[in-house]
Order: sequence, then C-alpha cells, then structure tokens
Amino acid sequence: MTPENAEILALEGLGWLAGEEDGIQRFLAQSGIDPAELREAAGNPETGAAVLEFLLGDEELLLRFCEHAQVSARQLHLARHRLVGETE
Repeated sequence: MTPENAEILALEGLGWLAGEEDGIQRFLAQSGIDPAELREAAGNPETGAAVLEFLLGDEELLLRFCEHAQVSARQLHLARHRLVGETE
C-alpha cells in the first residue's frame, strides 16, 4: 500500500460515507468535527486515517464500502496504518 493509494482510498471512503446519511452523521458525531471543518480537512492524512478507522470500526458500513469500492477490509487496514505512519 503506497501513501498515495492510502490517501486515494481514504478520500474514496469519505466520499462514499458522505452519501450515507446515517454513516456520515455518526462519523461527525464521533469525531467531533463539523461539516465545514471536514471539508477543509478532507485531504489531511489524519482525517483520512480517522475515516478509515471509523469504517473499520463499523462492520456493516465496512462491508458495504468494501463491496462498493471492490477492496478488502485488509486493504483499508493497511491504508490506515500507512496514513498514520505505521508499517506492517
């Protein structure tokens, strides 16, 4: 998982999550960020990692996103680690 691929996957996850009314509301509530702040921070690695961590923590959303993006949960896990500077 390259850093660029991790960022792309995180942005794709955020875009998908934005289309999921219940999911994006829960993400905003859990993260404490408001929609305007989220728009500004969307490209930050920390925000991307938070989006991926949120998806990884909700099995239903995770499975739906993985099906939509045609990726495995492991790829999301690897991308999250890459965005926070960890390697596996």
